[in-house]
Amino acid sequence: MDHPSDIQRYLEDSSGYRGQAEQVWLPSNVEEVRKIVRDASARHIPLTVSGAGTGLTGARVPHGGWVISLERLSAIQVTSGRARCGAGAILKDLQHSAVRTKQFLGPNPTESSASIGGIVGTNAGGARSFHYGSVRQHVLALEVTLMNGQTIYVKRGEPVDFPFQPIHAPATTKNSAGYYLHPNLEWVDLFCGSEGTLGIVTAAELQLFPDPPAILSGVVFFPSGDVAFNAVPAWRRIPELRLLEFIDDHALRLLRSRYPEIPARASAALLIEQNLDSEQDDEIEAWTTRLHQQGALEQESWFGFSAADRERFRQFRHTLPVMVVDMARRNGFPKFGTDFAVPLDRNLDLHRYYTQCCENLFPGQYTIFGHVGDANNHVNLFPATPQQAGQVEQLMSDFARYVVSLGGTVAAEHGIGKNKIDLLKLMYSAEEIEAMRQVKRQLDPEWLLGRGTIFDE
Repeated sequence: MDHPSDIQRYLEDSSGYRGQAEQVWLPSNVEEVRKIVRDASARHIPLTVSGAGTGLTGARVPHGGWVISLERLSAIQVTSGRARCGAGAILKDLQHSAVRTKQFLGPNPTESSASIGGIVGTNAGGARSFHYGSVRQHVLALEVTLMNGQTIYVKRGEPVDFPFQPIHAPATTKNSAGYYLHPNLEWVDLFCGSEGTLGIVTAAELQLFPDPPAILSGVVFFPSGDVAFNAVPAWRRIPELRLLEFIDDHALRLLRSRYPEIPARASAALLIEQNLDSEQDDEIEAWTTRLHQQGALEQESWFGFSAADRERFRQFRHTLPVMVVDMARRNGFPKFGTDFAVPLDRNLDLHRYYTQCCENLFPGQYTIFGHVGDANNHVNLFPATPQQAGQVEQLMSDFARYVVSLGGTVAAEHGIGKNKIDLLKLMYSAEEIEAMRQVKRQLDPEWLLGRGTIFDE
């Protein structure tokens, strides 16, 4: 076990949130992880688990103490129906390993350079969570080192063996806000989404699915955002549709600089993928009818069956977050983006609220895109002055309050981290947050692990 020569890269994440630490550790095996934990506990030193740094909430950023990076625990073993991964393994490496065995991980988190420990810690979602659900639903087992220095191996189906108070769950398809304290709670479900505050996940076993016989993928363009949104509730019911993503007019304008082939008439788009029995499936003809019925730009939309087509469309969608971050940095302010979700029947209400507020306050300085199939579109705002930055912060709070009023969540797939603690208090009562804190005390009585994440220090 040793220390990196440059510790600065462990002191921030992709949101630009920065912290400081006395020491960074790079263990090579679980025995070294246990030693670091025991030393930290004996000396009462706060310990922060560092993922790959792709997070947007500051969870991996230390507020002093030690950092433990698991990047060297990166082994991947793929067998039929499952993959065992070290916490430091990178998502795209798992995806490539699965492809070679004609399998895939159901959820498809946007940032493929995220670590496996990171996507488990945040209960990440992504484009295919619309059909397959978030990462938690695909965790079969976890290897976890607790703050008492003990390493445990917990499997799906094993219940938590200490008393806890269940809390309400939002009526959304995704949620990564706080601890998953449901009745009949299992260990796997508790650790997944706990953001490195209850134990250090050193390995995970994840469920894999066999490749379907055929996959239809496409980018369907529409003349307006309203027309595109009208298609969403109808298309959600399509059998084996596994991806349903939205891109608004402002986002298409950004993308046109790299994709000039985007139709000139397009003011919104829906990205789709559907599992099929073959490339001659009756669903092919059904899509012609669907496009016509929903007012899509039929002749100008893009479709394909090949892996190359899917990758091209994936790159098209995933280019957006990169461009958004670049634009924010050019403006000299942090990226302001939402990760809110609402019940499916309030999807359009939230979209209209986002659009009205952004047009009134920041016309031309925002984008809306994301996981519309889960009612989890992301709004990104680009303030150009300090005054605007202050207005955006207030607007983000207004968005959160509105989302909670609709029965939604303030963290659908990114977690709470350190920079959304106040939003957690909008969503849960003081009694419910205290129930979470009691669980934290049960597993980390000295409050050393992930200090400042999810809860006030």
